[in-house]
Amino acid sequence: MPSRKFADGEVVMGRWPGSVLYYEVQVTSYDDVAHLYTVKYKDGTELALKESDIRSQSSFKHRKSQSSSSSPSRRSSSRSRSRSRSPGRPAKGRRRSASQSREHKEDKKKPSQEPSIALPVFVLFKPSENNTKRYNGEPESTEKNATACIILEQKLKPDLEMKRVLEQYSLRPRKDDKKKEEIYSEKKTFVAVKPIEKVSTKTKEMEFGGRVGTFMLMLVLPATVFYLLLMCKQDDPSLLNFPPLPALESLWDWRVFGVILLWFFLQAAFYLLPIGKVVEGLPLSSGRRLQYRINGFYAFILTAAAIGALLYFEFELHSLYDHLVQFAAAAAAFALALSVYLYVRSLRAPEEELAPGGNSGYFIYDFFTGHELNPRIGSFDLKYFCELRPGLIGWVVINLAMLLAEMKIHNLSVPSLSMILVNSFQLLYVVDALWNEEAVLTTMDITHDGFGFMLAFGDLVWVPFVYSLQAFYLVGHPTTISWPVAAAITALNCIGYYIFRSANSQKNNFRRNPADPKLANLKFIPTATGKGLLVTGWWGFVRHPNYLGDIIMALAWSLPCGFNHILPYFYVIYFICLLVHREARDEHHCKQKYGLAWERYCQRVPYRIFPYIY
Repeated sequence: MPSRKFADGEVVMGRWPGSVLYYEVQVTSYDDVAHLYTVKYKDGTELALKESDIRSQSSFKHRKSQSSSSSPSRRSSSRSRSRSRSPGRPAKGRRRSASQSREHKEDKKKPSQEPSIALPVFVLFKPSENNTKRYNGEPESTEKNATACIILEQKLKPDLEMKRVLEQYSLRPRKDDKKKEEIYSEKKTFVAVKPIEKVSTKTKEMEFGGRVGTFMLMLVLPATVFYLLLMCKQDDPSLLNFPPLPALESLWDWRVFGVILLWFFLQAAFYLLPIGKVVEGLPLSSGRRLQYRINGFYAFILTAAAIGALLYFEFELHSLYDHLVQFAAAAAAFALALSVYLYVRSLRAPEEELAPGGNSGYFIYDFFTGHELNPRIGSFDLKYFCELRPGLIGWVVINLAMLLAEMKIHNLSVPSLSMILVNSFQLLYVVDALWNEEAVLTTMDITHDGFGFMLAFGDLVWVPFVYSLQAFYLVGHPTTISWPVAAAITALNCIGYYIFRSANSQKNNFRRNPADPKLANLKFIPTATGKGLLVTGWWGFVRHPNYLGDIIMALAWSLPCGFNHILPYFYVIYFICLLVHREARDEHHCKQKYGLAWERYCQRVPYRIFPYIY
C-alpha cells in the first residue's frame, strides 16, 4: 500500500468538491482505511479529499522571471527597461524573422500553465458546471446560465492579465514550454475523461450514545409505547401506578398483523398511482438528484373515501380502541422486519449510496441509524414513502376511531369539545404536512439520516400510536372544558401553526430559489457551499422558528385533556426533548458544513428555539 503523501499540519492546495478550483488548505488528519485526507479551508470548512485532489503549493508557484529583478530601473516602469539586456529579445533595430514573429504571437495567446497561488485553478470544465457556483461571499445562482461564470471572469480578469504579462516576459527556454504544453494537454484529457466523484467516508462521530446508546434505545422505545398505552387504559393513570404486565399471547393476533400489512400495502398502492407531480430532491454527494412523486394529499383523500365507505357499511371502527395495544405490537414487529430487510440490502449498496451518519462499521449502530441513505425498489423510495404515508395518515384514522369509541362508550350523540379540539388540531397538522409534502425533501431525515430502525419504528409505530395519545386518553378519562377555554386553546394552536408554516415556507422557498423576487427583502450570510443562511424574517428571530411553532402546537394539543394527570402531556415533554436534541445535531452538522459563516450566523441570531431563553 502506498504511504501517505502529505503530513498533518501541512499547508497544501485542495480542490473544492464538484469544481475545478484549488484553495489553500491545511491537512488535519488522514483516514488509512478510506485513504482520504481531512483538510480545513481558511473559512473553517472541513472536508474529506482524495490524494488526487490535493497538490503541493510548489506546483502552483511561478518561476521568477528576470522582469522581477531588483533593479530600480526595472521596477519603476516597463518603458524605461533596456531591451538589449534581455537575451530573449533581438537587438535594437534588428528585424525579427517571420517564424520568430509567429512564435511570439502564439506565445502571447498561450494560457498560463502555472497558476498563481492567489488564484483558483481552472482546468477544463466550464464555470457553469461548478456545483458550488461561487466561493465565499457570493450566493448560489439557481438559474442554469453562465451568469456566475461571467461575474467570476470579470473579477479575475485583472489578475489573469497580470499573469499573461509575466508569462510573456518569462525567460524559460522554449523546450520547457513544450513540456508544459504536453503536461497540460495530458491534464485536460484526464479531467475530461474522469468525472469528479465524492467518496463516502466512514462515520467518525457516533450519535445517540454510540453502540451502547442505540442498543438501549431499541429496547426503550418499544417499551415506552406499550407503557403509555397500558397507562391510558387504567382508571388512575398516574406515574406511580405502574400498569400490570399483560400476557404475551394477549399482545399478538395474526388477524391484526394482517390488517397492518393490508394498511401498508394499500398506502403503497396509492403512492404508485401516476397522479401528482414529480419533483427532484436535493443533490446527493455524487451530484445526482432523485425523483419523487408528490401525491400524499391524494392518498389521504383516497384513504378518507375508503374509511367513509367502511363506515357507511357499518364497519365498527371504534373497536380499534379495544385492540390498540395489539395493533402497536403488530406494527412494531413489522417495523423490526423492515429494518432487518433494509440492513441486509444495504450491505450490497455502493459506497456512495450509504448514509453519512450510518456508516460506522458497527452493526448495532448502523442498524439503528440506517446504513443506506435512500433505499429504493425501482422507483419506489422506501424512506420517503414511510416518512408521511402509513404512520401520518394512520394517526388520523386512530384519532377518528377514538372519537367514535368515546361516543359509543359514553353514549354521546356528539363528541366532547375536548375530543373535537384534539382531532381538529391534529387533522390540520397532518393535512398541512401532506399538502406541503415537497418540503420534507429538505429535512434532515431525507438528506442526512439513513433508513434503519430509528426511522422505521418512528414512522410506523411511534407516530401513529404515541402522537394519538391525547385522543386515546380522553376515551377513558373524559374532560369537560368551557367555550372560552376552548377559544383560548384554539388561538394558541393557530399562533403555533402560523409560526410553523410561515417559517417552513420561508426556508423552503429560499432553498429552492434564492433569486425569487418575493424573497428580495430577505438578508442572508453567504457560505462556502454557495448556500445562504437567512438572518431576517423568522430565521433572524431564532435559529429554528419551525421548532418553536411545533412546540406551541404540541402544548395546545395537550391542554384539552385538563390537568388531572401528566400522562397526556408526555407528548409535549417528549417533543421539547426531541427538538432540543435535533437542534444540537443540526448545530453540529452546520458548524462543520458552513464553518465561519455559521459562527457569524450564531452571533447574529443568538437564540436557538425559545427567544431570550434558549
